[in-house]
Amino acid sequence: MTSKQELTNIIKKCCDILRTDDGITGAVHYTEVLSWLLYLKFFNDKEKERETLAKLNGEEHHPVLTGPYAWDKWTDSKTGKTGKDLIEFINSDWKDEKGKDKLGLIEHLSTLKSTKKGDPREVIAAIFQNVTNRVSNGYLLKDVIDEVKRIDFESDKDIFSMSHIYEDLLKNMGEGGGNAGEYYTPRPLIKAIVKIVDPQINDKVYDPACGTGGFLAEAYMHLNPQAKTPTLRKVLNSETIFGIEKTPLPYVMCLMNLTLHGLDYPQISKQNTLGRDIRQIEDHEKYNVILANPPFGGKEQKMVQKNFPIESNATEVLFLQHIEKSLKLNGKAAVVVPEGVLFQTGSAYAQFKKQFLETCNVHSIVSLPAGVFLPYAGVKTSVIFFDKTKKTKDVWFYEVKLPDGQRLTKKNGITEDHFSDLLKIYKNREQTENSWLVPVSKIIEEGTNLSASHYNPHGIETEDLLEPEQYAEEIKLLLSDSMTQIDSLINELEES
Repeated sequence: MTSKQELTNIIKKCCDILRTDDGITGAVHYTEVLSWLLYLKFFNDKEKERETLAKLNGEEHHPVLTGPYAWDKWTDSKTGKTGKDLIEFINSDWKDEKGKDKLGLIEHLSTLKSTKKGDPREVIAAIFQNVTNRVSNGYLLKDVIDEVKRIDFESDKDIFSMSHIYEDLLKNMGEGGGNAGEYYTPRPLIKAIVKIVDPQINDKVYDPACGTGGFLAEAYMHLNPQAKTPTLRKVLNSETIFGIEKTPLPYVMCLMNLTLHGLDYPQISKQNTLGRDIRQIEDHEKYNVILANPPFGGKEQKMVQKNFPIESNATEVLFLQHIEKSLKLNGKAAVVVPEGVLFQTGSAYAQFKKQFLETCNVHSIVSLPAGVFLPYAGVKTSVIFFDKTKKTKDVWFYEVKLPDGQRLTKKNGITEDHFSDLLKIYKNREQTENSWLVPVSKIIEEGTNLSASHYNPHGIETEDLLEPEQYAEEIKLLLSDSMTQIDSLINELEES
């Protein structure tokens, strides 16, 4: 067993080594390399556990990775690969001692075929079909491998510690700038949402834009104490957690994240969620719980828009339709949306919101402070909580307020303390200085405006001045929404 501090130091050293390689240009790249190396070490240690268990039961064990592709073989300190040989072994076809052609490690792993449901070959192939080795120096890579080998994934405490360290790695990747942050939702926000939705064992939990798996990992941790029998453990591991992610890198990291949290068979698909006609979603494909933070400000082509009754090139409107359609009768959902979705009155927005209030019980909307998603996005956001029990009668609005003088920044982000009051009062939908109840008739009168500040009974909402880039994000979103409405109008004129 290794202490959490020692594990943290190992990961930090690996990152420091990888940063010096010519093929690594930022946090996204070294996180990708560490992800597939950690996965192979994790899988190797779990294989040893399965072998030991098979021997105790008098059964045969057939390892998945054998010969030159076995982790202990090619990473051996004395006889394993290093330098140019290591890079060639990983990246390219090569010849063995007998001159026989062999596939490179990544290609070999990507072509593994599963023989039955739950076969780990399926997960391995899915990961390595989306992996690229970006390290150019085999000696540096060997140094990283030697550090990774120090981690003991046969220890439950090491696995638990590593799951948290890996989450920190994903967080740092998001803070590295660029588009990486779009795949990471702040952990305190995720924890608060999961506590409020409160999934139960035997629920099917789904995230249609799962990124690096934050919501699904937290839902798994929430459900884990409820799985008290072998049957329930099997249900939790193979029949509970589902997700979709279309981008290769976060897809790989999602699988790694869920594996480190203890999920043996993550059921994550790599595809475009919006590429399916929601009219074809059948009851057996629906979910009891949906948790999501779909990407902000995305645009989809006309062909994809036709998969939805209410066509729009704004992905937020399309994702909300997909989520509403994918939720079972009596199911529960929570979705993070940019504020513009709530107050926009354009054709697609208004049409969806009116239908949404009729078909679902949109019981609560939590307004988040600006800056929750810094540095990826400064745009203000809210969380919509709804269920499929009845049509909306009224909406409970809650505003997460910051202490006087405080504002969220890259270094001082949202914390669990910011949600403590919300978690105390949400069940009874108490009306306080930070919360108010609005009948749906009033919301319809106001053009389906679902912005919390619009109905604040305590006076005009005041907000501290934000950073310039946060205002720029707000303006960018408003301009994008305006262009969407203009495009829709042009299309209508062309068709008439």
